[in-house]
Order: sequence, then structure tokens, then C-alpha cells
Amino acid sequence: MSTIIDRRLNDRNKSAVNRERFLRRYKEQIRKSVSDIVAERSITDMDRGGQVRIPAKDIREPQFGHGQGGDREMVLPGNHKYAKGDKIPRPEGGGGKGNGSGEGQGDPGQDDFTFSLSRDEFMNLFFDDLELPHLVRNVLGEVREYKMQRAGYTPSGVPANLSVVRSLRNAMARRIAIGAPLKRELAELQQREVPPDEEIAELQRRLDRIPFLDEFDLRYRHRVKIPQPISRAVMFCLMDVSASMDENKKDLAKRFFTLLYLFLSRKYEQVELVFIRHTDNAEEVDEEHFFHDPQSGGTVVLSALKLMQEIIADRYPAEAWNIYGAQVSDGDAFGADPEKSRACLAEQLLPKLRYFTYIEVPDDSDRTSPLAFAYQRIDSDKFAMSTVSDRSEVYPVLRELFHKEAA
Repeated sequence: MSTIIDRRLNDRNKSAVNRERFLRRYKEQIRKSVSDIVAERSITDMDRGGQVRIPAKDIREPQFGHGQGGDREMVLPGNHKYAKGDKIPRPEGGGGKGNGSGEGQGDPGQDDFTFSLSRDEFMNLFFDDLELPHLVRNVLGEVREYKMQRAGYTPSGVPANLSVVRSLRNAMARRIAIGAPLKRELAELQQREVPPDEEIAELQRRLDRIPFLDEFDLRYRHRVKIPQPISRAVMFCLMDVSASMDENKKDLAKRFFTLLYLFLSRKYEQVELVFIRHTDNAEEVDEEHFFHDPQSGGTVVLSALKLMQEIIADRYPAEAWNIYGAQVSDGDAFGADPEKSRACLAEQLLPKLRYFTYIEVPDDSDRTSPLAFAYQRIDSDKFAMSTVSDRSEVYPVLRELFHKEAA
């Protein structure tokens, strides 16, 4: 029988085991609360932990009560007040023997349960079931992942890697090899009519001096690091920053890309991000300028797709990279630009991509924008599009677009 002792350090007045069990048991309630928090936070506070509230009714434990017991006989004569189809009025105070403050009135006397999440717990709940679609292990790349593989035995090593069976086997072979000639000579001397006692005693002493286990016999398990093929991916983030994108639309776009950035940087080590913003002209910028530098002008979506195509051809060959794209715009493109953008995306970019998502932040959710109308004709499992009109919709849309594929 084995005894396992958990010696992990706990925070003051907290239990790591109980905490882990609580997070696992009420995962859905906590995740819903986390989703509500994100809609209210600023972009700079998106990756912090915080206080989450869980309704007390969601964590209430079932209880067993004891009845009166024994055999009882009851007579149920029916009623003389109501007939079939009558509406029965609600009893005052919630019914039964309540005092007027029971669950029927929302149980106002009991507060919600408040739970504090660390940053790591917050991010795990946020992105635990999201992944990049169609990701494959395609190249060795810049190796940062290794697998320890057995590579036989070595005569030196740390005690933890000592192979007892192999060492004893070597010791037995050594004792047999050294002692066999001495035992044969000893047997021959003992078979003589007058055995020489001094020679027999000397041979016996030599046999006794053969050590049971010598340092030469020790063998240690040897393991070497084998580089593992890793998944290399690049995500292109395309954002419309034209004059039609007001501050509210840009805030929604920045929130989506912020969550996407946190998701990618947390889930995958070998993922590069390329930020492209566009008005009537597209440019590649760094993260700081992408999220914070103001810009204004007309709208030409094709310029961003063309720049993305040039960067792929120059730096990210499709046979060596998993290429993804995410575009956010209000869809206000004019003239032939929507149709040209659709043709460029469907015919030139999608064959090289694993997945491309288009998020629209429209003025009117009931109106189909020219760009969305054109993109709707793209028939490919590599393409998905959705609409975001409010902060509370950003996280659900991200989960919808990057949900984990079934095995």
C-alpha cells in the first residue's frame, strides 16, 4: 500500500487541493463569470486575474433530510374549492411554511459567492479549449522542444539513474569469469589422495576476495535529448483604421486582436504575429503602433490582402509554415474593391492558408455590408466570418471561431 503526501506549498489560509477541486467542479459557472468580466475590462487589464462572483444557488450542496419513519396511513379526500381548469393563486410568502423571504423571492438574504482567481487560473479558464484549426507539425524549425530518449547504459551517472538489475548482472558475470578457473583448480586439488592444504587455503582466500559488487559493475540508465518537430505558425492580423471606423468600432477590433494575441502567445510558443493596418493603403507595423497609433483615411481592403500576400511570399513559405489570418473591418468598401478582395482572398490567399477569419463591426447589424456580401460567396472550410456589435460578443465570437476540433 502506497501513501502519497501532497507537499505543495499553499497560500496562507488556502488549500491547493480544495482550490483545484473547486475550479474543476464549478468550471462552467466560473467561466461564465470570467466572460462577463472581460466585457467590462479595459484592454490593458485583459490578462489580469480578479474577483469572480458565483450565484449562491449554483454552489449549493444537496442535503438529505430524515422523514418521520414508520408506517403511515393518510386519507386524501380531494378538494371542494377548485375544479379542473381553475387557476390557483400563488400563496403569500412563497408558499408552505416559509417566512416570506424564501427562494421564491430570489433569496435576497444570501450573498453571491466571491472567488479570487490568479492570473494563470484566469488565463487557463479563458483559453483552455481553444486551438488553431488545422495546425500540423510540418518542420523541425528552431528547435525548442526536446524529448528524453533512452540511449542504453553508461558506467557513470547519478544514483537516481542506477540500473540495479543491469549492475547485478554485470557483477555476476564478473564473478563467474574470475572465479571459474580458481574453482576448477580448487576442485582438482581436493580430488588428490593427499590434498595440499596450504594451496587449497590460498585458493579459497582468493575466491573470498572476489567482491560481490564492484564499482566497475555499475551501470546507469543513459538518456539523451532528441529534438522534436514543432508546429511553426504565423498569424496575420489585418485591421481597418479608416475614417468610417469610429472609436467604438476600433475598440471592438482591438479587443478581438488583444484576446487573439493573448490566446496565441499563451497556447503556442512558435507562433509569429504580423500586424497590418490599412486605410486606402496598407502597412506593416509593430504591436504598439497597431493598437495605439491613430490613423484615418479611405478604405481599400485589397491593399491589406496584397501586402499579406507579399509578406507570405517573402518570409513565410506555405510548405514550411502554418499560415493564419484574422481581419476586422466595418465592411464599408466601395466600387470594385469588395469583389477584388474576395477574388484575391479566395483564389490566391486561401490555398496557402490554414484558416482565415473575418470579423465585422457594423453600424447596423441588420444591414449586410458590401465586403460581407462579397465574402459570403467564399465556399471553403478554411474561411469563417462573424459579426461583433458589442463588447460582450467579442469573447463568444473568439470561442466560436477557434473552438477545439473534435478528435
